[in-house]
Amino acid sequence: MSLPDRRMILATFIHNSGAHPGGWRYPGAASVDQHDFQHYARIAQTAERGKMHVYFSGDSQGYPHISGKDAFSATDYAGKLEPTTLLAALATVTRHIGLVATASTTYNEPYAIARRFASIDHISGGRAGWNVVTSASDSEARNFGRDLNMDHDARYARAEEFVDVVRNLWDSWEDGAVIRDQASARYFDPARVHQLDHQGQHFKVAGPLNIGRPPQGHPIIVQAGGSGPGRDLAARTADMIFTAANSLDAAKTFYTDMKQRAADFGRDPAKLLVIPSVQLMVRATEAEAKRADAELLDLVPEALALRTLQLQLGTDLSTCSPNDRLPDIALTNGGQWVQQQIIKMARDEDLTIGQLARRVVVSRASFSRSGTPEQIADLLENWFREGGADGFSLSPNYLPGGLEDFVDQVIPILQKRGLFRTDYEGATLRENLGLEKPANAFVADPTLGREPTIWA
Repeated sequence: MSLPDRRMILATFIHNSGAHPGGWRYPGAASVDQHDFQHYARIAQTAERGKMHVYFSGDSQGYPHISGKDAFSATDYAGKLEPTTLLAALATVTRHIGLVATASTTYNEPYAIARRFASIDHISGGRAGWNVVTSASDSEARNFGRDLNMDHDARYARAEEFVDVVRNLWDSWEDGAVIRDQASARYFDPARVHQLDHQGQHFKVAGPLNIGRPPQGHPIIVQAGGSGPGRDLAARTADMIFTAANSLDAAKTFYTDMKQRAADFGRDPAKLLVIPSVQLMVRATEAEAKRADAELLDLVPEALALRTLQLQLGTDLSTCSPNDRLPDIALTNGGQWVQQQIIKMARDEDLTIGQLARRVVVSRASFSRSGTPEQIADLLENWFREGGADGFSLSPNYLPGGLEDFVDQVIPILQKRGLFRTDYEGATLRENLGLEKPANAFVADPTLGREPTIWA
C-alpha cells in the first residue's frame, strides 16, 4: 500500500516520565510511578489521538555504572518496565498506533526475539516494530557473563547475521499455513512450514518458529546506528531509521547518505524512512518557551550533567574542570557516532566541558528547540521539505504535558498545511507507513531450508 502524498511520519519516544532528566521534577509534570502501566496507556492513547505512527520504548539491560550511582539517582532512568512486555499490554488498550521496542542483538538470541515480536504483532493485529541495537555499554555486558562489552565492529557483524535469522524465522510459516480444517484433522499444512537449518558464524538455529507468520509478514525493523557498520546494517535491513542531528545541514547529510546506501543495496530509497529525534518545548510565546526550558535545566544537578557527558563520551573527565575545553578523546567501544557528534559540537561551538555537559544531558546529539506552535511547525516543515527528514521522533521533555502540547497545538497546524494525515490509512503499521508486506523468503527461494521432519 502506498500513501497518496508524501506526508510526515511522526513517532514519540517515551522515557518513563520524560526525556529531559529534570522532567520528573518539573512543576507541570504529573507525579509518575515508572512502573505504573496506566501512565504508559494514557501516553499511548494520547499519541494515537494525534494520529501518530509510532509509540517507541527504548531499552538498556544495565544499571548505570556503580561509580555514578549517586549522580544518576537524580533521574528515573535506572529502572523501567521491560519494553516488549509493555508493548503487549499497550496493544490491548490501543487500536491503530504502531508499537516499537528496543531489543539487543548482543545480549539476546534470534529465536527468542523472532518469537517475541511475532507474538506482539499477532496480539496487536499487525502493529509491532523491533528497534535493533547492539548494546553500547559495559554495564549490560556485566549482566551477561562479560567484564567488558563486545568489540564495536564484532557487535555489528553479529547483528547482521542476527537480523537475517530473525527475518527468515518470521517466514518459516507461510501465510495461510494455519488452515484449521476440522473435517480432515489438519490444523496446519506441514508443506507450508519450513525448517531454516541456519548455521552461521554466530548462530546455529534449526527453526521453524513455533508461531505463525506475523500479520505484517515482518514486524517493522528500526535501526539507530550512526557509525559506518550501523549505517550499512540499517541501509540493508531497516524500514525506518531513528537518528539524531543537531542542525538541518547535518540532517540533510545523513539523509542523503542513507538513501544512497539503500540504493547501493538494491533497495528503493523511498522505502527507508529517516526519522530524526527532536525535543520540543511548546508555549504560547517564544519567551514563555525559553523560560520553561531554563526552568527545566535548573532542575538538573551539575554532577548528573557531568556524569552523563562522561557516559556518552566513554571517557573519564574527573581530572578536568567544568571550565576546561574538552581534551582529545579516543574512539569509544560504545556508541561511536553519538560520541563523534558530541565532540564535533564541542569543537564547532567552542564549548567548555560544563556547557557541553548541560547540552548533552538534555538531548545528547538530538535537536532541541523551544517556541510557539507555529514556530515549531515551521521548523518541522522546513526540515521535511528541505530533504532532512521523512518525519520526526518526538521525545517529550516531560509527561504527559510535553506530548499533549504537541498533539493539541502542533499537529493541527501540520494537518492544516497538508503535511500530516488526519486519520489512519490502514490496519497495520506497514500500511500506515506506506510500506509493502515482504515476500516470504521460502516461497521466493524454494531451496531455502526444508520441511520440518521432527516435531517435539
